[in-house]
Amino acid sequence: MSTASFGRLGHLLRWLGVTLVVLFCLHLLALMTSWNWALEPFRAFLVDRLTGESPMALVGLLLMLFGSRLDHPTDGRTPLRWTVVTISGLLALAMLGAIPLSISSSQELEQQVSKSDAALAQQTTDLERQKQQLEDPAFINQLITQGEQSGQLPATDSLEIKQQKARRVIETQLKPQLQRAEQQLGQARLGRDLAIQQRRFVGTGTAVVLAIGFVLLALVALL
Repeated sequence: MSTASFGRLGHLLRWLGVTLVVLFCLHLLALMTSWNWALEPFRAFLVDRLTGESPMALVGLLLMLFGSRLDHPTDGRTPLRWTVVTISGLLALAMLGAIPLSISSSQELEQQVSKSDAALAQQTTDLERQKQQLEDPAFINQLITQGEQSGQLPATDSLEIKQQKARRVIETQLKPQLQRAEQQLGQARLGRDLAIQQRRFVGTGTAVVLAIGFVLLALVALL
């Protein structure tokens, strides 16, 4: 590849890198306009946005550094490299600050979940009781009595026919309702567990890895 080709490639890489860094700054700017540090949900959202968008800035800074190396392989610490060092250092500090925030947010979420666990446990108990009730012969007689009182079961029907109709109501209406309620409980438990694991491993873990990555990038830019 010719020197001119290297120059064009370096120029392109620099502009691609700058574009990614500017996009990252714009995303953060949209969040800063609604700054409310006193609210825990805002702090949690800030950590999520910071750790989620920072890889874009990391790639952008890396492209800027590659472009600078291609254009000026023998030059020392150019202004562009100092820019990479400065931004990388600031983002590394931001990631270090995001780690305790993510841990605190995770603990807060776990406390909220522990409060909702009692409600989920009560709903589970109620569902199990209702499922057992459907298998109780006395419940069929109760349905028959209710059907007779409401006029849904004619008095001229035999007991066997009334029992068949009551069982049909159980199979076609009551059991599907319980199944839907059980699925909703399962989804609630899954959402709860995913939220905790997401905050614990993805949020905190990503902040740690990104902090290391930005520090390494700053060190490479200084070489």
